[in-house]
Amino acid sequence: MRLRHWQWAICAALSAASAQAGQEVGDYSGLPQDLAAAATAYDLAQFKSDRPELERLLADDYILAGSNGRNQDKAQSIADTVDPANKTSYVAISQQVRKVWPNGAVLGGIVDAKGINHGQAYTLRARFVDVWAKRDGQWKVIFTQANRIP
Repeated sequence: MRLRHWQWAICAALSAASAQAGQEVGDYSGLPQDLAAAATAYDLAQFKSDRPELERLLADDYILAGSNGRNQDKAQSIADTVDPANKTSYVAISQQVRKVWPNGAVLGGIVDAKGINHGQAYTLRARFVDVWAKRDGQWKVIFTQANRIP
């Protein structure tokens, strides 16, 4: 699987589990209500390949950093997320991390995922972290780090 597509899988994985299980993926209990709503919306936007919602929730200066040392900007990340040749069929999130301060937050964990990428089956285990910032009263994802776990 090409690297950028496994990075997409990590992002999509967060919400695919909720769609499959009929439940919210992330455990957002205890978070500020507006952050929990934004995180839920982000999960759903990734699963539904909702470009307008991703545009709204990712900061203009958003960066996705992967294991290969390369970065993707907002436009590249969204393009990969909405690529119809990628389909996540299984997701499990564990070891969730949730750290919040007045205008920022880190949400992350470990994702196990399976799916199809351009006709090729894949399995993935990776650690991810999304960094959120509250800008002009709105929560935005400003940075994602995603690394495969051997």
